[in-house]
Amino acid sequence: MKVNCNLKIMTLLSLLVMTLVSCSQGEGTRGEQAKWKRYADNVTIIRDKWGVAHVYGKSDADAVFGMIYAQCEDDFNRVEVNYINSMGRMAEVGGEGFIYNDLRMRLFIDPEVVRKEYDESPAWLKKLMNAFASGANYYLYTHPEVKPKLITRFEPWMALTFTEGSIGGDIESISVARLRSFYGPETITLNNLPYYQEETTELEPAGSNGIALGPSVTASGKSILLINPHTSFYFRPEIKMVSEEGLNAYGAVTWGQFFIYQGFNEKCGWMHTSSQADVIDHYSVTVEEEDGKYFYRHGDVLKPVTEKTIALPYKDGDKIAVKEVTAYYTHHGPVIREEDGKWVAVKLMVEHIDALTQSFMRTKATNFEEFNRTMELKTNSSNNTVYADADGNIVYYHGNFMPRRSPDFDWRGTIDGNDPETDWLGLHEIGEMIVIKNPGNGWIQNCNSTPFTAAAEFSPKKDDYPAYMSYDSENARGIHAVMVLGDRRDFTIDKVIEAAYDSYLPGFEEMIPDVIAAYDAVSKTDKAIREKLKAPVEALRNWDLRFSVSSIPMSLAYYYYIVQSARPGASGGEEISPESREKQLCNALTRAVDNLTADFGTWETQWGEINRFQRLTGDIAGKFSDEEPSIPVGFASANLGSLAAFGATTFPGTKRIYGTRGNSFVAVVEFGDKVKAKSSLAGGVSGDPSSPYFMNQAHMYANGEFKDVLFYREELEKNSTRIYNPGK
Repeated sequence: MKVNCNLKIMTLLSLLVMTLVSCSQGEGTRGEQAKWKRYADNVTIIRDKWGVAHVYGKSDADAVFGMIYAQCEDDFNRVEVNYINSMGRMAEVGGEGFIYNDLRMRLFIDPEVVRKEYDESPAWLKKLMNAFASGANYYLYTHPEVKPKLITRFEPWMALTFTEGSIGGDIESISVARLRSFYGPETITLNNLPYYQEETTELEPAGSNGIALGPSVTASGKSILLINPHTSFYFRPEIKMVSEEGLNAYGAVTWGQFFIYQGFNEKCGWMHTSSQADVIDHYSVTVEEEDGKYFYRHGDVLKPVTEKTIALPYKDGDKIAVKEVTAYYTHHGPVIREEDGKWVAVKLMVEHIDALTQSFMRTKATNFEEFNRTMELKTNSSNNTVYADADGNIVYYHGNFMPRRSPDFDWRGTIDGNDPETDWLGLHEIGEMIVIKNPGNGWIQNCNSTPFTAAAEFSPKKDDYPAYMSYDSENARGIHAVMVLGDRRDFTIDKVIEAAYDSYLPGFEEMIPDVIAAYDAVSKTDKAIREKLKAPVEALRNWDLRFSVSSIPMSLAYYYYIVQSARPGASGGEEISPESREKQLCNALTRAVDNLTADFGTWETQWGEINRFQRLTGDIAGKFSDEEPSIPVGFASANLGSLAAFGATTFPGTKRIYGTRGNSFVAVVEFGDKVKAKSSLAGGVSGDPSSPYFMNQAHMYANGEFKDVLFYREELEKNSTRIYNPGK
């Protein structure tokens, strides 16, 4: 395939600049050091008794400087790795196996383009980006013992590569394997990937719970918000940032970003949940080749395929090698795979300046009108938003960035990109989208489920909206949320926590009665089944479908669930007779009993002996061992309807299952004249095993106990452990 030489030269020059930047040492010039010192003098960091950093600055930029500095203190590794990933440079530290992960990012994030976007950004946003880079660089300057993997100097434009705090953004929805198949047919070595949390809990859905309660259903007559993201543990720390320019936000920040992603200020709060709103489209095109160039037809017009050479450095032993890839683009976006002889391009939201603007400005909103104006930027592409405020408003936005498209196509599959009728027609206005405001039932819930049950009988009607606005289905958590909210009118912060940790598991409502009925039928004639399963079935028969650390039926039900999930055809497939199905269910329970006995010596094992919380290292990909200390956990998988999600699995050499994702940062906030809040965090805010804040919240987390958020400075200073300026 031919390469555009001018593009090749530009890309290699860009690579050289990036390399030179990265090789510059963090100490900076004398002028930069003086600037960093001015920032530091304007910033006070107060560590509360839990180690949470409360950052106070004169200006917004000062607060950004201080909160990035504090994040680096807590876990520089995660800050750096997030930017290595967002810039598409993982292969430079992880080796050849990361090349196509990097290509996926670089198809959309070109350093030269992002630098220009920085230059074109409004002055106020530039100040924040400058402060972001200065905070990270000042940390490196004052901590020479820290040895970065790659980024020894942060640049302001880097903030525009990482503008959305989701655990897996839009770009990461693209298959690396299919990208590699299209652009790199040669075999490459897939190294161990040590810089990511390994998502070994395949059965655990990524997602979150958001619940907003209006004044009519709370004991105080004030609105309450549940903030309950489900992420990989330690993906976001807890932090507060305050300035004399109106910034006063508390919550969870994705490592390295300078805005509170899920949290609250004194007047309003915001919670994001993952959505099945369709905002990404895949377009297939028929490609023709003429004189070494590629073209595709778009209606009656033959359009050229744009070619761009992307240089991808990667670690090769002790040196850095470079792989060049010629990437292809149609007007829809970059080509990411081949399918049925056609090239497939992907179109998604790429608006770095507006996205960063929206992410920061919503943290300063003081009422619904101001918050709604940030939503009108329409760049929150991968999330729903649950909102509550001090004026008593509760609101739900199902998505935010929503392309307007022809209703004549099924947008869930690959679309014919040769047909002009499939092109996007701009964006929907907020008022055209699925939005719920102050419903008559008094509450809103979203647990990554359909918006059409989000507010009971006051939910929006599916037929009123284009199908592509919501392909979401109901799930066990959504059913559970509606169950615990019901018609109650007495909610307080503590009662919301109680509801959010309700132990009932609706995911077992059909599974357990089915296997009991199967046993009752089969055991009449099958003596072996009757003798083997009599006691286990009686335990299940008397179970109330609630988890607890001491529950034996919970252990048995979980092992049965795992066997059923692994069984071919468990979720559908060929039809079988009732008799054979009943025998199959009994056989599955038999295997569960045998497996549980083999692992723990008896099937009568308490759930807390199996289900554990453990944090041994600060590595992003955690290590687990049955020989090391761990903590029993009662709550269970989100797949089973546990609102308090704990996604756990075995690891090499373990019999116990260890949580890696689910409830991470959780907060419940009541708004009024003064904001009141309680929060919970997995483990602690620090990634350093030697820090007192590495595991100081672990037992509380495992028990579902919350701490008081020290939102106001007077109460904070009474419960502080350290007050300092950055660098001191």
